[in-house]
Amino acid sequence: MENKTRVVVTGLGAITPVGNDVASFWQGLKDKKVGIAPITYFDTTDYKAKLAGEVKDFDPKKYMDPKAARRMEPFSQYAVAAAGEAIAQAGLDMEKEDPFRVGTSIGSGIGSLQAMEREHKKMLEKGPNRVNPLLVPMMISNMAVGNVAMHYGLKGKSINVVTACATGTNSIGEAFRSIQYGEEVMVAGGTESCITPLGVAGFSGLTALSTSEDPERASIPFDLERNGFVMGEGAGIVVLESLEHAQKRGAKILAEVVGYGGSNDAFHITSPAEDGSGAAYAMEMALKDAGIAPEKIDYINAHGTSTHHNDLFETMAVKKALGDHAYKVKINSTKSMIGHLLGAAGGVEFIACVKSIEDGFVHATAGLKEAGEGCDLDYTMGEGVPMDIHYALTNSLGFGGVNASLVIKKFED
Repeated sequence: MENKTRVVVTGLGAITPVGNDVASFWQGLKDKKVGIAPITYFDTTDYKAKLAGEVKDFDPKKYMDPKAARRMEPFSQYAVAAAGEAIAQAGLDMEKEDPFRVGTSIGSGIGSLQAMEREHKKMLEKGPNRVNPLLVPMMISNMAVGNVAMHYGLKGKSINVVTACATGTNSIGEAFRSIQYGEEVMVAGGTESCITPLGVAGFSGLTALSTSEDPERASIPFDLERNGFVMGEGAGIVVLESLEHAQKRGAKILAEVVGYGGSNDAFHITSPAEDGSGAAYAMEMALKDAGIAPEKIDYINAHGTSTHHNDLFETMAVKKALGDHAYKVKINSTKSMIGHLLGAAGGVEFIACVKSIEDGFVHATAGLKEAGEGCDLDYTMGEGVPMDIHYALTNSLGFGGVNASLVIKKFED
């Protein structure tokens, strides 16, 4: 497709385990603040995994009226809150916009496990007629996008991409594509909240979660002692628009999205392909879409989950996609501080990339002391590094073999 519409980022919004807005989230990453702690939502006595990255001090009434909040589960509340911050930063005035030209692309990997657990218990104890009549609209995963659209009056294209841990990245990628094909503005990203008994039990059953009880040594991507990921929660939502639309309304442009690639390993439901070929292909396609050579990439925000397989195979994938340049690029994992936000991971990590470009700073991979076998790239161990970033690449790899990559560029006219 020649003469592609240029797509820019004009707003960012985040609810995370280290802060409930973009400024505190980004400051937390720069300060190597670990937002992981013992789970407070339920008693973990019988659970192997005891830690999570919970969102703290979140009051939905700050972002929406109490009645609306009561009809939303946490994953929807987080999305509405983060979208509000992003729309405000973008200066998007819906009174002046054609609402049918402002769309939404917000995904959640799971939706509300809280509602499912709560109402299932009620059904067993009190019978089917006692189940909350709002169970379905509170539980299903597209209710985050539905609530955001309703709350802010966004009547354009509305999609809910569900690709497990790649959800946030695919959601932003599909919003980017939508604008290239004629949409004007898309509010995009991911949201998740499933630190629940069933959620933790399910991921533990897969032996995917870290059993460490030390918050500083639990989510340690690429580290020799890594033994699983730590579940996190929150939302990362951004405003994307065509360059023409942004300039016409005088918006401040934060960065430009220039490439998007995706693939499927078609190998195993939970393990990445052992040679990294699927993830490598997603990166290669994103680079090709951006029209740049691998050498142009300054920084990679890795999927970096802290599981043995992911970190090793993702390292192999980066080498496959970038060749010798893999050894020269700065890599980090935001999950080292906030844990794995599942469907929201790609959204908040995209925001970390935009802030890295804006501030000229690559945050450290907190907790990384000694890289594991086969993990021989530069993962920003120790302290963060000030550096000029022209092109950043962000990866997300999900269950079901899904891989997604985005290339983000420093904006130049």
